[in-house]
Amino acid sequence: MRILLLGSGGREHALAWKIAASPLVTKLWCAPGNAGIAREAECVALDIADHAAVIDFCRSNAVDFVVVGPDAPIAAGIVDDLAAAGFKAFGPTKAAARLESSKKFTKALCRANNIPTAAYEHFTDANQAKACIRTRGAPIVVKADGLAAGKGVVVAMTEGEALAAVDMMFGGGLGEAGAEVVIEEFMEGEEASFFALCDGEHALPLATAQDHKRAFDGDKGPNTGGMGAYSPAPVMTEATCARVMEEMIEPTLRALAAMGSPYKGVLYAGVIVTSEGPKLVEYNARFGDPECQVLMLRMMSDIVPALIACTDGQLKNFSLRWFDDAALTVIMATRGYPGSYGKGSVIEGIDAAAKVEGVEIFHAGTIVKDGAILANGGRVLNVCALGKTVTEAQARAYAAVERIKWPEGFYRRDIGWQAVARERNL
Repeated sequence: MRILLLGSGGREHALAWKIAASPLVTKLWCAPGNAGIAREAECVALDIADHAAVIDFCRSNAVDFVVVGPDAPIAAGIVDDLAAAGFKAFGPTKAAARLESSKKFTKALCRANNIPTAAYEHFTDANQAKACIRTRGAPIVVKADGLAAGKGVVVAMTEGEALAAVDMMFGGGLGEAGAEVVIEEFMEGEEASFFALCDGEHALPLATAQDHKRAFDGDKGPNTGGMGAYSPAPVMTEATCARVMEEMIEPTLRALAAMGSPYKGVLYAGVIVTSEGPKLVEYNARFGDPECQVLMLRMMSDIVPALIACTDGQLKNFSLRWFDDAALTVIMATRGYPGSYGKGSVIEGIDAAAKVEGVEIFHAGTIVKDGAILANGGRVLNVCALGKTVTEAQARAYAAVERIKWPEGFYRRDIGWQAVARERNL
């Protein structure tokens, strides 16, 4: 098969690494890719926001299958446009992807289908949103309705923080994404990520993971796209996973099918395990980043047939095998992220780091210039490791991080802390 992968982050490097290992693949391209993906696939300088250019590339190169990584092209309808041109693509349609691209859409779907989630109100007016905050008090959660690259959620511990978030969003701080906001009750509990492959009717649960959103140790600092992750998430017991499937994933698939927008692709449920059981925080219409990286390391099966089965509606009798090992990834980011940061700093020692047992390094914001690896984004490297336990995977990942010489970078030193604490207490 001749496959085109769209995207340029750590998630796409992990997908490229896994897809390239399939014996079904005869040619793999990635657009636009990065310095690490170039080792797995031929990188092509395509603007993936230009759907006509992507379709032209598929025609010119007889592409059999397209895998869409990031949220923006999915929300913009790239899968619809590829299908209209006769190309098979992995990912949901624009209508189905509203689960991620519109918070108000998802909250209304949850309310209509009794899916457990936080109580909420939706606003198009800043003053009305502020009045709601003053009535409800803090802690409270303020969310931009649209896509905001993982930065559209403010968990406000004080009323002042919540009011400032409303001003920021309605003031254009997140562009069009913040033109409408959703205000939710604060839910107490431990968060985790649950993934399921979907073919429009059936869902196949994947492994669980736990992300670390805050920029600094101790879950301090601003929200980011994710500073690290590990899999499996111990808080997601077998019983909890069964409830997520029964109470969230399956009713969501039924509701979308009834709307005439069947969901095909990977459905990522951000879940919080409360004293009342699991509740939905939000849906994403693609693999998480950095959760995808740890999932790909743990997946034993060939991923390509699974992606095709989603697209063809053939998941009913499909199964996947997983390694028992735990996986953990540490994100190395450019100083200043998630705010403003510089580009072009040199990174050394990546090859030495990759020699640590069980370690795999996935690139995100990197480019090659004159033979050197340069930082070209906020989140730059994903230093991943497998281990018999999360503790072992964590030790290997940080041993690899210490071999990387990049003064302009930073990273959290406590990725996996909740699982490690659990393992100590066993």
